[in-house]
Amino acid sequence: MRVSRTKAAENRERILDVATRLFRERGIDGIGVADLMKSAGLTHGGFYGHFRSKDDLVAQACGRAVQKMRDSWIKVLDQTTGDPVHALADTYLAAKHRDNAGRGCTIAALGSEIARQSTAVRHIVTEELKPFIDYLSAIVQGSSASLRRERAITLYASLVGAIVIARAVDDAAFSNETLHAVANGIRSKSTPRPPKGGKKRIATRTPRAAKP
Repeated sequence: MRVSRTKAAENRERILDVATRLFRERGIDGIGVADLMKSAGLTHGGFYGHFRSKDDLVAQACGRAVQKMRDSWIKVLDQTTGDPVHALADTYLAAKHRDNAGRGCTIAALGSEIARQSTAVRHIVTEELKPFIDYLSAIVQGSSASLRRERAITLYASLVGAIVIARAVDDAAFSNETLHAVANGIRSKSTPRPPKGGKKRIATRTPRAAKP
């Protein structure tokens, strides 16, 4: 039985939503296509009507996840009345984020795995992450564009690293200590710096995956 274009589009979105969550929870290699489709409430045979391969799904799902992560954190920054860097540190380095990998930052959950994926996967993740670094560059302190970009990358790398460590260790006190230490370090080095002309707006269109 053929489904309508609208229903097919809904099914594709459902697969992507489930894939972004399960990849972050279990890892890219931690779930196969059959189990993923079952979790989406769809049949295995329908998968190839939406994606060319699992690699194609990984690329689209990871790109989508990074885009949503980016938009979520930017929303936090846009709504804060204080220092946006402090707000980002407090939200990102919260226990809620650490304990909910399936809904959290894709780079923190899958960064090491993405590094081993195809060129197509790495490309789409790269292109979705770059605008977030550009955005951070507009809100951090620095006397030049190059220095602000350097500090933006340092900030994001510190956030990601803290979550990775906090999730990896089996000592709850040490995990909490890691989050608090990095948050305090970020706050101690940051002072409010409203970007000229307001916060930088970015495009949210997902780029096409590059051919391997």
